[in-house]
Amino acid sequence: MKTLIVINDPPYGTERLYNGLRLAQTLLQRGNEVTVFLMGDAVAGAKRGQSTPDGFYNAERMVKGITTKGRVLLCGTCMDARGLTEEEVVQRAERSTMDALAEATEQSERVLVF
Repeated sequence: MKTLIVINDPPYGTERLYNGLRLAQTLLQRGNEVTVFLMGDAVAGAKRGQSTPDGFYNAERMVKGITTKGRVLLCGTCMDARGLTEEEVVQRAERSTMDALAEATEQSERVLVF
């Protein structure tokens, strides 16, 4: 099954990104094809070099985990608005576009939004 997960919220302060990435990881483990599209403040979840307190989740590590089996696309306009460059994001997370989001939406059997 092809699933698209769109996440809008920042990596910390709410748990939407955390829960969306947890679901993505679980779906991948169950053999699903998953694309995660980070937009708005969620693009910061793919930034390299995050340091979180012991016992607290780390969005960077979670994004990296998803890129091993699934796709992580980052809204390019959202990256630009936040001054986030391609060099600053985790490997295999891809700068993307609204056209790519539209295509992923058309190709997915289900779309979930966090």
